[in-house]
Order: sequence, then C-alpha cells, then structure tokens
Amino acid sequence: MPAAALRTTQVFLASTLYGTVTLAAGIDAGSFPAADRRILLTSNHALTAEVSPGLADMPGFAALRARFDEVLDWNAVIAPQHPGTWAPRPEDVPLWERQLRSAWGLGEDRVELIVESVQVPPARSLCQIFPGAAVDVYADGLMSYGPTRFRLDPQLGMRVRRVLHLDLVPGLDPLLLTEFDVRPELVTASEVLKVLGELPADAPELDGVGEAPALLLGQYLSALGLLSAREEEDLHGEMVRGAHALGHRELLFKPHPSAPAAYSRRAEAEAERLGARLTVVRTPVLAETLYRRLRPALVVGCFSTGLLTAATLYGLPVARTGTEAVLARLAPYQNSNRIPLTLVDALLPPLADAEAVARWSPPGPDRVAAGLTGLLTAVGFTMQPQVLAARRPEAEAWLARHLDERTRRYFTRRRLASLGLPGGIPARLSFLPHSPAVRRAVRRLRRLRTARPR
Repeated sequence: MPAAALRTTQVFLASTLYGTVTLAAGIDAGSFPAADRRILLTSNHALTAEVSPGLADMPGFAALRARFDEVLDWNAVIAPQHPGTWAPRPEDVPLWERQLRSAWGLGEDRVELIVESVQVPPARSLCQIFPGAAVDVYADGLMSYGPTRFRLDPQLGMRVRRVLHLDLVPGLDPLLLTEFDVRPELVTASEVLKVLGELPADAPELDGVGEAPALLLGQYLSALGLLSAREEEDLHGEMVRGAHALGHRELLFKPHPSAPAAYSRRAEAEAERLGARLTVVRTPVLAETLYRRLRPALVVGCFSTGLLTAATLYGLPVARTGTEAVLARLAPYQNSNRIPLTLVDALLPPLADAEAVARWSPPGPDRVAAGLTGLLTAVGFTMQPQVLAARRPEAEAWLARHLDERTRRYFTRRRLASLGLPGGIPARLSFLPHSPAVRRAVRRLRRLRTARPR
C-alpha cells in the first residue's frame, strides 16, 4: 500500500485517571495531530490487579472516554503476566506485533504511541512491540522534571519526538530525555482545568463538610519503602497537628487509593484529641476535584504532585511536611522520588512555620528560572551522571556557588565525593580527585579487593 494511503492509529497508554486527564487535555488543545483512529490502552499496575479497580472503573472515566474511538485493556492482552514487569523476548517481537495488529484491527496502519514512563514496562514493552512507531511521552506528575532513570537504548530514545507535561512549576523545563534532545511541550493549564471540570466531584463523605477545610493528602509512602507503616501514620498525625496549630478545625484527609483503611486511624485519633473534626474521603476521586468543589483553605502533604496542582492550577495555599526526613533516608541516591521531594521542599513552605505559610505565594517563571533550574540540574546530574554527562559543568558551577547549609540536604557528601564534585570533600583536599597518584592507588585497591579470596 502506498505510504500516502496508510491510515494512522494513535495508541494512548494510561494507568491513572490523572494521566488520562493530561491526554484528554492534550487532545482538546490540538497537541496531537489528526488520526484515523484513537485507542486508549488502559493498564492496571496494582500488585493485585485482578481484584483492584482499574482505570475504566474510576469515577469520571466516562467523561474522558469520549475522546477515544476505543478502549482496550493491556492486562487482558498479556494475562497472566503483570504489566509492570512483563516484556516480550526479542525473538518474539515480530510475533507480538502481528498478533496485536490482527487483534486490534490495525492492519498496515501507521502506529503512533503516546506513553508514560518510557524507561520501564508497560510503556517500554509496547514500544518494543511496535519498533517502527513514533513515540510521544507524556508526564504524569513531577518525576518528568528529573533525568531518565537509566541509559536508554538509542534505538528507542531517538524515536521519541517530545515530552508533553503540565506546567506545574512555571519556568522549569523537564530533564527527562534531554540526552536525546527531545523537546518539552506544555499542555496548557486552561485545557487541563476544563477537562478536570468535567469530572464528578461527588463523594458521600463530603456532604457534611464545612466551608474551606484544610485538605491533607496521603501518599502510601510505606508501599514505596520510603517510610515504615508506623512512620507514615505518624506523618499523618503531624499533618493534623500542623493544620490545627494554624487554626484549622475542619479537616479533610484524602488517603492514597491503595492505602489500607488503617492508615487514617492515627489522623482521626489525633484530630479527636485536639477537638478538630476530620473527615476521611474514601471515594476514589482526584484531589483536583476536591479543590474545585471545596476550595480548601490549605492543602498539606509530603511531596504529592497534588500540592503543585493546588498551588499552580487552583491558586490554593499549600504547605509541606516530612520532606527533609524522607530526603535524609532516601536510597538509593538515584531514587526517582528525589526530584519531586527536592522540588516540593525547595518551593513550598514548611507546615510548622506559620509565618512562611501565611506569606507564601506561587513563584513566577522568572524566580523559578533564576533559582530552581540550577538546583534541578545539579540534583539530576548527581543522580544520573552518565545519562546527563554533558551537564557536568553546569552542576559543578551551581554547587560551587550555592551549596550551603540549606541546599546540602539535597545531596550526600559521599555522592558528591564519588563524582569529584564541589562539596564532596573539604576544600583543602580538593586536589585529590584530580591527582593521578590518588587515582592509581584507588584502582590498585579495587583490584586487590576484587582478587581477594571470598
């Protein structure tokens, strides 16, 4: 069939309602070229996906579904494998492409893929199955501001045309896939707000909630290994105490949809002790729908993306808590949560500082460009020095000028020392990383350690 006669099918891969909102807003804004067919491919990443509600079961999905010609289920395609781990064997890729082209009625269509987290399954698996497809990456949250998690196969990286993202930190460009010169492209806030306005904000728990409550956001950090279950419950109690200390008596707690019901008990007990009223929202609605319906007087969280959407998209007061403690124990250093933690910690006021919370306002693009771009580059380079090798001079320059008591929390001395960066070792010993004799001694020690009998 002549190339001009080929139909174009766009396959949008989504695992969250928030991500689907981003896709819908992009479609409405004309960010995606016209296509003969648009398929929404849903993926359920829950550990027990068989019994956990999928994207298509979420309240509000029906309003988004109209943008697509068809909705397909990736979990059903690869069952009984889990989408978060399954990838096709290289020798099976042609078989999988033929199978999916037949099952999905693609024929000889030109396929375009729009995926999130292209470094890992299921996005990477889908890109492998359709090796000739152009790829767009869209950002579902703050992690896109960070570097690509590891060195990506150039055969995939060179296929990515752009990174679409919400302007959650105005003036800041994502580092994701910049090693392939992939251009960032904004999904405008007005389109996102319009799509969010289509989602229902109904939840039976909200009927008795008073005006302008303080909204507390849970994240289920213990599931990520960032906190223990007890520590996470303590964090929820800290949110309640902090909001109460700022004068809030009407509190709303929105737990993570996957978190056990028990995780709200500490917050409820703390609110009762303090004489505040706390309502737990167990209906799986987006935080953004609560912002629209309730206009909270304050939004509190650790490093949830919802803090930035509250501040940037809705102009709501926000405060953070627990970021410094999580930063101090975050491991490995390359953990991709380091970027959201850094951004929230650097931008938002601490809940315990009433004066800072009262005077805080969202930073404009000029302030961000001047103060945050260098920090993001330095943290990103220290996380992935091979992927962002070209950014080393920028990282060195920023660290030499700005590393102080306040900014050191974003780095570890060991990491800086291992990369030969400013702040890794005392200034009087700064010649050591550049000394040929020292480097030879280190190589000798490594050889001896490797050769030592075990």
